[in-house]
Amino acid sequence: MKWDGTKARFGEDDLLPMWVADMDFKAPTAVIDALKAKVEHGVYGYAAPSIEADEAIVNWVDSQYGWKIEADSIVHVTGVVPALSNLIKTFTNEGDGIIIQPPVYYPFYDVIEKNKRQLVKNPLLFDGNHYKMDLAGLEQVITDKTKMLLLCHPHNPGGRVWSKEELQALAEICERHNLYVISDEIHADLLFEGYTHTPFATVTETIANRTFTALAPTKTFNLAGVQGAYVIIEDPKLRLEFRRELAATFMNGSNMFSDIATKAAYEHGKPWLKELMAYIQANYQYAADYLATYMPKIKPIQPQGTYLLWLNCQELGLHPDERKKWLLQEAKVALNHGAIFGEEGRDFERLNLATPRETLTEGLERIRRAYENRGF
Repeated sequence: MKWDGTKARFGEDDLLPMWVADMDFKAPTAVIDALKAKVEHGVYGYAAPSIEADEAIVNWVDSQYGWKIEADSIVHVTGVVPALSNLIKTFTNEGDGIIIQPPVYYPFYDVIEKNKRQLVKNPLLFDGNHYKMDLAGLEQVITDKTKMLLLCHPHNPGGRVWSKEELQALAEICERHNLYVISDEIHADLLFEGYTHTPFATVTETIANRTFTALAPTKTFNLAGVQGAYVIIEDPKLRLEFRRELAATFMNGSNMFSDIATKAAYEHGKPWLKELMAYIQANYQYAADYLATYMPKIKPIQPQGTYLLWLNCQELGLHPDERKKWLLQEAKVALNHGAIFGEEGRDFERLNLATPRETLTEGLERIRRAYENRGF
């Protein structure tokens, strides 16, 4: 999608793709070898659920986040976004209100509106450097029709790793108002040095009874094309309801390649992940220094997690549509334009740091030439 689908999506030739959130790096060798072994086996019949993959997930969640779960709490799905959609259909009704905190991952809008639920916005607060949750505002937007909150944790596109204290305050509000929470934690492993991920379901004694935690190895190990994710649901009754919803649409089958990749990544991928995040952090610092030196009107928001760089372009003084045209036609780079993340993102662009340094340098130099040509 990133390289072959860029022209179709953006309508321009010779663009350098730095947009969709996958990486330009190969998956860990252990994953490649495990998939090769299955390919060479040559028999690709119907797959049974993989107990070994579930054990790998249990161990990974424990070692990475200190969260002890039972294998029975895992429900496999084809991806996080399909999981969000099916969870919404299972636990809310048409017309119910679902809260998001924009700017936020843009499929959040679609899974709500295309399922005929009411979109309820509680924008994050931005101080010029970082985002925080508007907890007072959250209390104001909740009504009797509000049934659920979608949490992006860590936050995409802003790169915030929410603290345990912030999450506890959010959990208390959700419990008080009987809200279900879908916590999209697909970026949980992509943390900058000094930050830790706290699963939302663990922040109070009882919030797990209302929480659906969506996770996957796909973002961490660049496996999105393999299509696999899972939802952790600790409440047995809620888990059964969700399994029934998946069964009704025949979305409950196993993907053997996803199971194989998950097991290999979680059992052998930690050294690779450590090297990856060191490289991403170095890429961030390179980009931040480059922007400060050559394009000071474009201000990067320092990420605490993810491999995405959220660029504040307000000082350029361009309308979002004009800025988009400038980047595509003059700079010849394809970024994710901020307005797709909500009105609150209109002054921003999202750039993918998960690329070799030479690609990042080429992208920044293209933007620099366009920047200087405009006389910014």
